[in-house]
Amino acid sequence: MSLEWLARSGARTRSNPVARWWRLLTLVSAANIAVWFALYATLPEPRAAAYGVSSELMLLLCGAYVFGCAFRSVLPRADVQRICLFDTWLSSVAVGRTVATVAEVCFVVQWAIVLHQLGTMTGAATTLNAAWVIVPLIVVAECYSWHAVLTRNYLSHAIENSIWAVAFFIIGAGLCRLLPEFDGLFRVALAIAILGTAGYLAFLVAIDVPMYLKRWRQDVATGRTYLTPREGLRDISVRWIVTYDLADWKEEIPWMSLYFSAAVWASLAICVCYSLDGYLARFLIAP
Repeated sequence: MSLEWLARSGARTRSNPVARWWRLLTLVSAANIAVWFALYATLPEPRAAAYGVSSELMLLLCGAYVFGCAFRSVLPRADVQRICLFDTWLSSVAVGRTVATVAEVCFVVQWAIVLHQLGTMTGAATTLNAAWVIVPLIVVAECYSWHAVLTRNYLSHAIENSIWAVAFFIIGAGLCRLLPEFDGLFRVALAIAILGTAGYLAFLVAIDVPMYLKRWRQDVATGRTYLTPREGLRDISVRWIVTYDLADWKEEIPWMSLYFSAAVWASLAICVCYSLDGYLARFLIAP
């Protein structure tokens, strides 16, 4: 199956749940791109830029995430399994994982900048410390991600996502520390962000990490042989398996759907928060 398959088989595509899911992903991604362009055209500069970062640079970091997620929505793939929906070199893990790495690092840098901004505004040491810690953590997580896709060892994916859980626990702690410092609408926005972070943590701990551990245990039980990083580098560059079988995608669909929608919305929201630096000061509770 390939791009031509979609063109030739309209009726079959409409009845295929994986194809319907793919269409929804692309629709959401198109909307996200439209919102990003609208923000790029309208957001003001903050009065005091954390790290000396302009709103334009913050939006470029967001753009890397928005467009990176859109690319991965249009050409979805599961890295270790080497499966994808379209028969093109752009579906290779080598391309997709590179795009994902750049996008994810940009996303966590956004978090670090806005936490530093709010921590500086309030003098909250917990929030400032969180800003400094999360980027190195995610860089380590990305190394484990690459090890997983090169060797096809799900244990590295479990470790990667555990590190993401630690990073977002730290982000959540930084956000919680800010609650007593603000009132009004911004306190409500913080509460929503904290709930979203808690939901993401619950998903990682209850579903995502256990899924990868289960796959790893199954591989150990069957005596699976892992690739060396050198073998894996060639493998991710030349091998991709096209499938529209729901059985192949059913465990990937939940996390991809959340990742390419809610996480992107968080990235866009961070841009709005950062640009409204002077306005947010109105919600500070006087000491």
